[in-house]
Amino acid sequence: MKTTLKFTAAAAVVLAVGACASQPEPVEQVEEQEVVEVVDNTPTVTEPVEAEPVAPTGPAAGSLEDFRVNVGERVYFDLNGYRLDTDDQEILKRQAAWLESYPAVRILVAGNCDERGTREYNLALGERRASIVKDYLVSLGVNPSRIDTISYGKERPIAAGSDEQAWALNRNGFTQLVSGTTS
Repeated sequence: MKTTLKFTAAAAVVLAVGACASQPEPVEQVEEQEVVEVVDNTPTVTEPVEAEPVAPTGPAAGSLEDFRVNVGERVYFDLNGYRLDTDDQEILKRQAAWLESYPAVRILVAGNCDERGTREYNLALGERRASIVKDYLVSLGVNPSRIDTISYGKERPIAAGSDEQAWALNRNGFTQLVSGTTS
C-alpha cells in the first residue's frame, strides 16, 4: 500500500508540473502571395477646407495697449530743444492715422523735461514741446478739439538717474489716451 501511495503521489507531482508548463501555440503557415499595386491616374478634386478662425493675439484694436505697442506714445527731444526730427514725425504720423481710425478718442499731450534747469524754464520748455506735438498732429488732420496739452516740466520723469541716458529719456512729448478707447 505504501508503494501505491508513493506511486500515486509521484504521478500527481508529474501531472502538476506538466500542467504548469506552457507550450507555444502552433503557428499556421501562410502561403506567400504576390502583391500587385494598382495605380489610379484619375485626377481627384478636393474641396477647399475652410480654416478655423484664429483668435487674435496681441492687444485689442483701439485699446490703450494697441496704441502703445503698434503706434508709439512718445517722441524725444534734444537738450533745450523742441524740434521734431524725422523719427518723431514718423511716430506722430502713425498716431494721426490711428486717431483717424478711432475718432472718439481724445488725447492729452504732455511736454516733459530733464531735471536740469529751473522749474519755470522747464515748464515753459515742456509747454513748447507739447504744443509742437499738437500742432504737428493737427497738420496731419487730427481735430484740435480732441487734443489737450499740459507741461509737467521736470516734475514727472520716466527714468530715474542723473546721467545722459536718463536725461535723454525724460525729454519727451507723451501722448496719453484720455477717453474713447475700446478697452
